[in-house]
Amino acid sequence: MRVATSAFTLAGLTLTGVMAGVTPASAGPEVGSEQFRPAYHYTPAKNWMNDPNGMIFHKGVYHLFYQHNPSGNTWGNMSWGHATSKDLVHWQEQPLALSTDAQEDVFSGSIVVDKDNTTGFGTKENPPLVAVYTSAYKEPSPNRGLQAQSLAYSLDDGQTWTKYSGNPVLNRNSANFRDPKVFWYDNPSGGGYWVMTAVESQDHKVLLYKSGNLKDWTALSEFGPANASGGQWECPDMFPLAVDGDTNNIKWVMVVNINPGGVAGGSAGQYFVGNFDGTTFTSETTKPATAAPAGTVLAGFNDGTYSGWTVNNEPGNWKNGPFGDAPAAGSLPGQNPVTQFGGTGLINSFNDGDWPLGSMQSPTFTVTDDYLNFLIGGGKHPRVSDKLDNTPPPGELKFDGFEVPDGTTLADAGWTGTGDLTPNFQPATSGGDFYLGAKRINTFETGTVPGDDRQGTLTSPEFPITKNFMSMLVGGGHRSADSGQTLAVQLLINGNVVRSLAGDNAGLLNWKGWDVSEFAGQNAQLRVVDQATGGWGHLTLDHVMLTDTPAVPRSDEETVNLVVNGQVVRTATGNDSETLDWASWNVKEFVGQQAQIKVVDNNRFGWGHILADEFTASSAAATSRLESYDWLDYGRDYYAAVSFANMPDNKRVMVGWMNNWDYANDIPTNPWRSAMSLPRDVQLTQTPDGPRLTQSAVKQVDDLAQKPSYADKKGGAVATGTTSLPASTSGQVQRVDITFAPGTAKKSGITVLGDGSSSTIIGYDAMTGKIFVDRTKSGNTAFHSAFSSVDDAPVALDTKGNVTLRIYVDRSSVEVFTGNGLQTITDQVFPNAGADKMGLFAEGGTAQLKSLTVTPMEQSMFLSGKK
Repeated sequence: MRVATSAFTLAGLTLTGVMAGVTPASAGPEVGSEQFRPAYHYTPAKNWMNDPNGMIFHKGVYHLFYQHNPSGNTWGNMSWGHATSKDLVHWQEQPLALSTDAQEDVFSGSIVVDKDNTTGFGTKENPPLVAVYTSAYKEPSPNRGLQAQSLAYSLDDGQTWTKYSGNPVLNRNSANFRDPKVFWYDNPSGGGYWVMTAVESQDHKVLLYKSGNLKDWTALSEFGPANASGGQWECPDMFPLAVDGDTNNIKWVMVVNINPGGVAGGSAGQYFVGNFDGTTFTSETTKPATAAPAGTVLAGFNDGTYSGWTVNNEPGNWKNGPFGDAPAAGSLPGQNPVTQFGGTGLINSFNDGDWPLGSMQSPTFTVTDDYLNFLIGGGKHPRVSDKLDNTPPPGELKFDGFEVPDGTTLADAGWTGTGDLTPNFQPATSGGDFYLGAKRINTFETGTVPGDDRQGTLTSPEFPITKNFMSMLVGGGHRSADSGQTLAVQLLINGNVVRSLAGDNAGLLNWKGWDVSEFAGQNAQLRVVDQATGGWGHLTLDHVMLTDTPAVPRSDEETVNLVVNGQVVRTATGNDSETLDWASWNVKEFVGQQAQIKVVDNNRFGWGHILADEFTASSAAATSRLESYDWLDYGRDYYAAVSFANMPDNKRVMVGWMNNWDYANDIPTNPWRSAMSLPRDVQLTQTPDGPRLTQSAVKQVDDLAQKPSYADKKGGAVATGTTSLPASTSGQVQRVDITFAPGTAKKSGITVLGDGSSSTIIGYDAMTGKIFVDRTKSGNTAFHSAFSSVDDAPVALDTKGNVTLRIYVDRSSVEVFTGNGLQTITDQVFPNAGADKMGLFAEGGTAQLKSLTVTPMEQSMFLSGKK
């Protein structure tokens, strides 16, 4: 197993290496004061955390349990961590509650107070707390490979736990049956019973069961599939709420978390409003499959042919993939169900699985309408360049591409090294993808025992800089500057590091490089430095070249593109989902011109396929089905959200995991990974569309507010560009309340966590009618290709034409509440060290600030580590 450490020693590091800037990592900062450590969101002191579990209020104490790896800061060894609080903001980490063992991992679940001792685990005088959790059975178990529901109980108010000897108590012989959320249902006709909601994740179903004793369960009903079903369903919750506080108008809310396939990509939570009669949940908010606006169908693929499209399938595969010779009729062998396509056929590049590459292109057509609408699904791999192959650029190949003669090593070629990277171990002949030839440098396959913990340096002989650019294939891991670990390919001039780059936490090697024109005529060296341990603690390097042009990365895309005059002018990608959804391009500027549609499958790996159908020219834009559903949050980082049990006064407080499975294992925090969202008070309020959830941070969060550091009640014009705000607004731990009118600006709002070259942008887009969080230039975004994003949510201007936002900023996250709590956006951000500036901005016109208040927030976590 991998163990997260905050300091290590690099064996064999030479004095020369130290003098050149390669130094061992120092001891980590005090817990609570690390860069990116939240001040008022819950994080464990160290190691991995994901889904909140077993949240319950008991005897004046809030208990937060959660998925936890006690041995490292990536996912694994799933157990239940535990923390307690008396006010939902000051949390104390407790000993591990439920531990993985040889038979099972302990997956998500819930806790109830068995006040009538229905289980017999306690007594009437001392009723037990009972945890209902998913046993994910390991290979040594007779139930290996299955997921089933089990019990554990505590007789000391949650401090220690005993697993029930009769586990599992509910087994469907399924590999994907999990996440039980249990509550007591008082039957209006008399009596009551326990109700469990759990999921068959791949079937997109919530299963309801009943029990009188938590041990013996009988089926009640099923709910789903409904609305968003592009990924797997997880972590359900169901509870009643009074609409606008009217106890005579009770509705039930069904929460279903989904991954991938969320509205912003990857992980998200959706909800349904309806009724529960003790047996069946009936949704009133399930949306029918919508059709696109009327128009002229350019291609529907319903006649069994590609209707004149040119198909380029990669030769040499087992099947004629990726597209075959004719449209698919739906799912292909080995593929999960493909849904929401139109008619009887579609483009589906899963022929022969994800491996084959190819493209297909429509006949030329004239753009006649303002919009081109189409259905798209499959992998989320956007277009990044025109380069679809892996051919090297023209230039001068260095070091023979590491293709040294068999029986020799880089030591024979004049390389030097330290530690595990001594050159007699290199080059490697395994590891990575998209290398050229047979050999490459791979710091995983080095030393006496291969692995991510191999460390050292590897330095080339000198060579002259004869061209303006260097290009090379690089893969493997990435380490941020704050990690205390160096993992890089470095360019040395006179022994000094002048350029550096690394991988993207991926096995694929891709083209990267530097502008080296300023060093023309000088001698240089290339050095590989690996001080990294743990996941992706290695680098791969191949085909280093001096070139006349900058490096162009290979586009490992799954895309639909519009080509005009030989140039791609519009592009779209899937959402890691087999459920197709409408996409729309505004093509007004191309009306009357000739165009083609090009579908590209250039990715061999996970979600390496594309789905497309029903290309239609129309005078109106199609609306995304995904965006029409009801979401708990429109950001990338609010997942597995469930509510506290046993709350007084029928309050409903929810907490979500503030992360996304797209990049969860890679966020640049150490020695912990992941935070929980702020606890949210959720209510139902009547809207023109029916009752919908509103959310706000619980009152205890706002009790952390200090005296405002800045208040502007008069406002004023916000000119085009970005206007810096006074130093009194600066900070990384604060609440921001802003009201502004977009005016003539196309986009307007506020920037936070800025430093002049980077910031997180939060604003309103008048063209789309949405608020947004733009984290594309928010600081460290390079640790994973899926992290950089602009996330948005539809919001109506108020009767005065204003937008009002409440923003909680906490070092490595923003939580934005607007529309009286009807819309929220939660996003992690990892700002540059010291980035704490704030500004106002407007684009394409002038906006009007109405009011702005900036309020520092007290630190409530790790107070001993406060600086």
